[in-house]
Parts: sequence; C-alpha cells; structure tokens
Amino acid sequence: MNFLKAEWKNLALFNYEVDAKILEKYVPAGTQIDLWNNKCYISLVGFMFKNTKVLGLKVPFHADFEEVNLRFYVKRFENGQWKRGVVFIKEIVPKKAITFIANTLYQEHYETQKMKHEIIEGDTTNTFIYQWKNQERWNTIQLETKKGLTEIKIDSEAEFITEHYFGYTKITKNLTFEYEVQHPRWEQYEVLNHAIEIDFEKTYGEDFKFLQNIKPTSVFLAKGSKITVKNKRKLESVKDLEEMA
Repeated sequence: MNFLKAEWKNLALFNYEVDAKILEKYVPAGTQIDLWNNKCYISLVGFMFKNTKVLGLKVPFHADFEEVNLRFYVKRFENGQWKRGVVFIKEIVPKKAITFIANTLYQEHYETQKMKHEIIEGDTTNTFIYQWKNQERWNTIQLETKKGLTEIKIDSEAEFITEHYFGYTKITKNLTFEYEVQHPRWEQYEVLNHAIEIDFEKTYGEDFKFLQNIKPTSVFLAKGSKITVKNKRKLESVKDLEEMA
C-alpha cells in the first residue's frame, strides 16, 4: 500500500565520515551499517516536501514544507540480496500534524520546529538555504551551486549517499520497522560554496556534539524527484533477524 506520495526537491546533503561505533546503539535489528570504501557516513539533509499526499489525500496547509534530518546508512540481507537503507536520528519539520502522523504510524523520530527556506537565483548560480529555530536560535545550512545539472556517477560517493531505497526504524532491541522509498535516479548540481551554522548538541544531543568541530567530508545538492513510500512491515522474529544480519 502507498502510504505517502510527494516530491522531494533540492536535497542539500552534508556528509561526515564518522566512527561506526558511535552509531552502533542506533542500528535496527536485522540491519548492519553500510560502508562506502570502508568509510562510515552520517548525513545532514535539508530539502522540500512538495505536493504531499498521505493515503492519497492532500492535507490542507500540509502539502508543502521543509524538512531537515540527520541520518546514517544501513543494509539488510534478504532473499539472496542486499537491501540498502537509511536510519534517521531525527527529522525536523514545521508542521505538528506531520510529526504526529510520522511518529504514530511509522514510529519515526520527528520533531516540530519553526522553519524557513529560501532559493536565491543568480545569473550563473543558485543559493539554497534551510533554517530551523531551536531554543530561540536559528540554525542554518546553505549551498551555492552552478545552475546546470549533471549525472550522479555510478559507484561514486554521491551515488552511495543518494541511492538507498529503504527506511529502517529501531523500535526495540528486537523489533524493526521497514518501509520502501521508490524514486528514479537523481541528478545533482555542482556545489561551489557551503556554510553551516548549527548547534549540534542542542539539536541532536550529546552523541552528535562532535559534529560541531569537524568539517563535512563532502557536500551535494540533488535535484530530487517524485517519491512514493510504501510496504511498511514489522521485522520482529529474533531468530530470523539474527540469521539475516
């Protein structure tokens, strides 16, 4: 069943190489951390939800909104192949109803904050800005890009970051929720400059305070596309999960 349909637009992806041990307690049962070139990544992602429909219906005043999330990458072996997915540490949105629906139906980690965004169009560049307000302070991520689109190369770091098609949520030690996210392969804009002004500890807690003092390993801006979220299911057999891990 299609739970959600929308467009994800202008995804700003700030990627950090981190010690995988930091993420171990967040890894859902039945999955393991997915590495690229033996590197473990966590990503700060800002983007726009557009034309959002839940169970086929548009909710008034909730179709278009910003989201900023902190996520990392996992994989799950099933039916002879690897399924590559993401785990969200926190997802920030400006609408309380979105937070309620996501946390209630999908057991996600949504939080409601005041948010705003801006796209500044220049002659040869565009600037994308996402902001959210946490304890009276505005946090900001900003990218300046070239206008022309380019393909995301096969086996590239950008492909690894953008080509994960499942979401996994840790409910308990032995219970995991899985859902599928369908979308076509994305294109990207070349990033020229970027800026970050975030209180990581207040936004994401003590475990991720260290991000305050390190620079992103890479920064991308993906154009995005229409997406569909579907096939939610529980993974709760301890024996099966351990065998597939």
